[in-house]
Amino acid sequence: MIVHPLPEWPTFGLTDDVRPALRAARDAGLPMVLATLVRVDGGGPRPPGTQMAFADGIVAGYFSGGCVEGDVAGHAADTLADGRPRSLVYGEGSPWPDIRLLCGARIEIVLERVAADDAALAELLSAERERRAVVWVSDGEARACAPDLEPRPDATVVRIYDPVPRLVVVGGDPTALAIAELGVRSGFETTLVRPKGPAAPPPIYGLAYRREEPAEALAALGLDPWTAVAVATHDLETDQDALRAALTSRAGYVGLLGARARLPERLARLRATGVSESAIARLHAPIGLDIGGKAPFEVAVSVVGEIMALRYARSNGNASTTSPAATAGAPA
Repeated sequence: MIVHPLPEWPTFGLTDDVRPALRAARDAGLPMVLATLVRVDGGGPRPPGTQMAFADGIVAGYFSGGCVEGDVAGHAADTLADGRPRSLVYGEGSPWPDIRLLCGARIEIVLERVAADDAALAELLSAERERRAVVWVSDGEARACAPDLEPRPDATVVRIYDPVPRLVVVGGDPTALAIAELGVRSGFETTLVRPKGPAAPPPIYGLAYRREEPAEALAALGLDPWTAVAVATHDLETDQDALRAALTSRAGYVGLLGARARLPERLARLRATGVSESAIARLHAPIGLDIGGKAPFEVAVSVVGEIMALRYARSNGNASTTSPAATAGAPA
């Protein structure tokens, strides 16, 4: 039985990526319902492609932050029981006029029942583990999942799944720890690299930890276009080692914490070691948005904010307004 009504505190909506919930249901052998926002007319709070997942004792994601989620959960219970897909409309033209969207939008949501042994689900979760981008295409009853999949004319759900964004923080002082902790809380798979650091990891839940030199640690992690690297050690040699490895990799974002006055010296040292001008041009330094704060979590907000802004290719006063994943060679 699906939890309905939903909990009073919607902590289930703090996770935007429903793949962990789908994996938990699959591993428990449970059928599940995948709900996908397929159309938004007006100023909706969530974009098309936003999803929720439901299974026995499992719920993740949110669509509006209002009363919509509870109603969707009820319809998800019906879809789980009878297996029939459902198309739900909220806002103008909805059969449930008492459920109002405060933003004045009209949204359409498609519900589909997915078995634990579904082949498309297996491919989706394999791609997540292997950090491959795939496309999910479904008409609500039959579905497929593969790279570069062309949607069928009758498809009602077309959803691109990128690898989970990663953040690698090189450093060990309070600012580095704050960046790492906020990265974890923001949904990044986050790793802290502190060369020759303490044997015990930092007390931050969900944070991975490595003690190798930066080049070795970054090579072991395997930087890809969905990985951001924040270099924040305050040690010139360690910073240079990390920057050489990160800037010559496929990492989608590389940022350096440090004074603007010392930046020309640091760039000159990179050039002297053979780092190309095109690679150096990818560096965001000083790191982060210019929000004025210098306390650890203020810097962390500026760093994570810049990475997110660039992920969505929004202009933010930085020299680059192109998606880091795109510039690093990720598929569109």
